[in-house]
Amino acid sequence: MMETEALKQCVMVGRQTAHGPAPIPQEGSFVKVTDCSQISGFSHSVGTCAMKQGACKMTLNIKNGIIHEALLETIGCSGMTQSAAMSVEILPGRTMQEALNTDLVCDAINVAMREFFLNISYGRSQSAFSRGGLPVGAALEDLGGTIRSQIGTHYGTVEKGPRWLELTEGYVRRLGLDEENRIIGYSYVNVGKMMRLIEDGAAPDRALEKASGIYGRYADAVKFIDPRKE
Repeated sequence: MMETEALKQCVMVGRQTAHGPAPIPQEGSFVKVTDCSQISGFSHSVGTCAMKQGACKMTLNIKNGIIHEALLETIGCSGMTQSAAMSVEILPGRTMQEALNTDLVCDAINVAMREFFLNISYGRSQSAFSRGGLPVGAALEDLGGTIRSQIGTHYGTVEKGPRWLELTEGYVRRLGLDEENRIIGYSYVNVGKMMRLIEDGAAPDRALEKASGIYGRYADAVKFIDPRKE
């Protein structure tokens, strides 16, 4: 190892506090991680591009430093959505170090990968205290029975007030308003459930009916509007 001339003149002083890394919670035990291959866990992260045009939520399931499962959910940018399609081919089977040094095409996805590494390196995982961690497939279960991301889309102006377009239950079809034109409920259709019913042989109109529902005091509303047209 090369040394500067000034350093060569220095004497060696022993270290007393080199106790190694602090242990992190990892799949039911505390581990002093010194190498990426020791990392295991199930966690999430979010990344945005420099222009903040959209965001990527990344969910990875790591086993002994290897990515076994990747779920990418994106919003707000068509380029990011297409890049995510490539990333779920790229990521599984790679080590954490490889994933950090791999161009995942979209800046937001690369940032999400970096933020994920920071989380998992410090033991910030959903499976920190789960013995053996979560099985491969757990990320898919995060999407629920319809295998569809939960998306919220809302819009509002001073001139015309709020419009709720999509919530946890699904695509909003009608907003129910009270006497003062305030939202008191809504009707919706769960698109994932509707598509599954159609694929199972149900007629489209029947599938739409079975996948629809109402929330709040919708039945008490005095006016109903289509939030996309009215």
